[in-house]
Amino acid sequence: MRADVRSVLGLALPALAVLSATPLYLLWDTAWVGRLGPVELAALATGTTVLSQVTTQLTFLSYGTTGRAARRYGAGDRAGAVYEGIQATWVAVAVGTVLAVTVHFAAGPVTAWLAGDSQVAVPAARWLEVASLVVAPALTVMAGNGWLRGMSDTQRPLWFTLAGVVPTAFLVPWAVSRHGVVGSAWATVVGESVTACLFLACLVVTWRHTGDGRSVRPTWSVIRPQLADGRDLVLRSLGFQVAFVSAAVVAARSGAAALAAHQVLLQLWNLLTLLLDSVAVAAQALVGAALGAGSVAASREVARTVLRFSVGAGLVLAVALACGAGVVPGVFTADAGVRQAMAGPWWILVAMAVTGGVVFALDGVLLGAGDVAFLRTATILSLVLGFIPGVAVAGLTGTGLTGVWVGLLFFLVLRLVAVALRYRSGKWARTGV
Repeated sequence: MRADVRSVLGLALPALAVLSATPLYLLWDTAWVGRLGPVELAALATGTTVLSQVTTQLTFLSYGTTGRAARRYGAGDRAGAVYEGIQATWVAVAVGTVLAVTVHFAAGPVTAWLAGDSQVAVPAARWLEVASLVVAPALTVMAGNGWLRGMSDTQRPLWFTLAGVVPTAFLVPWAVSRHGVVGSAWATVVGESVTACLFLACLVVTWRHTGDGRSVRPTWSVIRPQLADGRDLVLRSLGFQVAFVSAAVVAARSGAAALAAHQVLLQLWNLLTLLLDSVAVAAQALVGAALGAGSVAASREVARTVLRFSVGAGLVLAVALACGAGVVPGVFTADAGVRQAMAGPWWILVAMAVTGGVVFALDGVLLGAGDVAFLRTATILSLVLGFIPGVAVAGLTGTGLTGVWVGLLFFLVLRLVAVALRYRSGKWARTGV
């Protein structure tokens, strides 16, 4: 099992393009909606906050499937790796349909509660009602990325993603200028649906060539252990979402300018984390395959290589943010109040980029090893001990958006301590399928 620089980069670079494509598109979308005014930008922030809570709860369709498929692939069971993808896709379609209906009909009350301002809540609800159509395709894309990454294939996910994102990027300016913030939602639905269809077609063709005769219908004996792994990843995701929903609520209570500033900062953070996570994707695939083949030494070599790349990337991103502090905010909004609200949290974002370089690398190693129960516990404890006290202080002292982002930094630092200690213990390196 190879774990050299070339192997890591061969997986990480296409994954980098895939992971950065969506946040770059969202930044592009945010920039065009921001031209409509702070109310529309705040509405987009409210809608995307709700939608992200729904889709990111099912991250096990991507991360869990990668680890499970990688172990089978490393053990020489190619058909078993693809079959993990088939069953994960069934879960994505079924759960995605239920969630889409729920989001559509709950859009009004939820956005009203989150925004706290009817002027923002009404367009946010309209955006969310349309965007609910993206849930099932988005989950299908997660499952597709999972099984292909597990088989050390990050090339096809790249082409599938670009096939959806690139045309949609050209659609956004027309859709937003003609239909306002709702046009943004329709453009997102179109792009994600195209990508999901390509992943489904790939799954069908691959199974025809590698299948072992098993039925492609939902199989509980395979879905059940997927859901068992998924339980811990869902709880981990809930920890993340509690943090970011709470952050959005506190920002909203500080006014439309603070909420709009939070939207821009949040999209930048999402971009940074996914850029750092591209090397972690290689760690998931290679660590899972190494452990599936019974090689602990190779899994440790992957971990060391990933750490070097990720720490370096975090430092580069932090320097870029620091140099762009006086320029980048103006790309997203011309409103002086929004730019002023970003000023303090911007430097916290710089510190988070450096810290995240270590955190996301080790997250990738532990996810590839299937150490999801530990990651669940570490995330929840970091939330309780780091972020919640920070936000509570922000609310009581009136530090507003800066206080919120200090809480997010504490959350990240505690996660860093937890995953570093776990990595050093070696308890994650369990071999076999």
